[in-house]
Amino acid sequence: MDASLHEGLLYETRPDGKVRCRVCPRLCIIAEGKLGICKTRINTGGKCYTLIYGKVCTVVADPIEKKPLFHFFPGTQVLSLGSLGCNMRCIHCQNWQIAHANVREDTGQLRELAPEKLPPIAAANDCEGVAWTYNEPTIWLEYSIDGAKACHTHEPPLYTVFVTNGYITQESLDLVGPLLDAYRVDIKGFRPETYRFLAKLKDVDPIFAAAAAAKHKHGCHVEVVTNVIPTVNDDDETLRGIAAWIARELGEKTPWHVTRFFPYLELDYLPPTPIETLERAVQIGREEGLKFIYVGNVPGHPNENTVCPGCRRVVVRRDGYQVENIDVREGRCAFCGEDLNMVQSLVAGEKQG
Repeated sequence: MDASLHEGLLYETRPDGKVRCRVCPRLCIIAEGKLGICKTRINTGGKCYTLIYGKVCTVVADPIEKKPLFHFFPGTQVLSLGSLGCNMRCIHCQNWQIAHANVREDTGQLRELAPEKLPPIAAANDCEGVAWTYNEPTIWLEYSIDGAKACHTHEPPLYTVFVTNGYITQESLDLVGPLLDAYRVDIKGFRPETYRFLAKLKDVDPIFAAAAAAKHKHGCHVEVVTNVIPTVNDDDETLRGIAAWIARELGEKTPWHVTRFFPYLELDYLPPTPIETLERAVQIGREEGLKFIYVGNVPGHPNENTVCPGCRRVVVRRDGYQVENIDVREGRCAFCGEDLNMVQSLVAGEKQG
């Protein structure tokens, strides 16, 4: 057996020799020698193994604002990790070279990085945390669990982040959620047909359920991103549905990032999102009660800044990924004391794995 294989945590064996993976809601049934939809889980000898444990193709120090996370350790650097594979097949994926890759065919992109090495690498690069990002972290479950444990037991502890499409089973989330400090989730639409078109996905309910559980069950800081695509998810009904759901299920102070789409991959025939559409999304979000709506991929837009909903002063001023000032003290406005739902430090004793 290949020594690089790592047995998966969540799967069922079947009498016919196939295995059912339980990591994401696709619940792939995998025959001997075959791969799941994510192209990273293989059936070998009637057991399910991950092909990407400890294997990375991207390791870079990023501003946390790039994830984007605006209310979580603003102004800090985060060690950002990516591997190969994804459990969606988005037709506009910006990272398709790695997300749509087949691990068995593209091994040249990968190198070994043991989870216990993450904290010293982060510290050496002035990073205050580690993010699993660039490809889908759900399919990296075993590695992210071990890496998050290493981050939380490090002195000083490092924060941990999932940048995710949200397509994860509750069973998987129950394993990794207690080890995550932030959960940045994409909400691509509000109707099943939108996800069928964009991501070849039938069932979207698990995405919304997981985001709510990440916040309310596992205590993660949650932020939501919607890449607003002309003619796909830019109608008022969709935007209002997403905004209302965030306010109702995650809370009115949950940040919502509405980002500008640029033509790419199979959607290269569409125009970039008009800025007016994003500004309409901001207005819709406000009408639904959201306090923090950000415009993304439009450098210099005033809605990059954090404005206190209490005194209306700018408390975090941004220019792209650069943070120019932070007038926030322990998550509250430095001017009026309003709670901004902003995390600036890890609570001692929590999320220690």
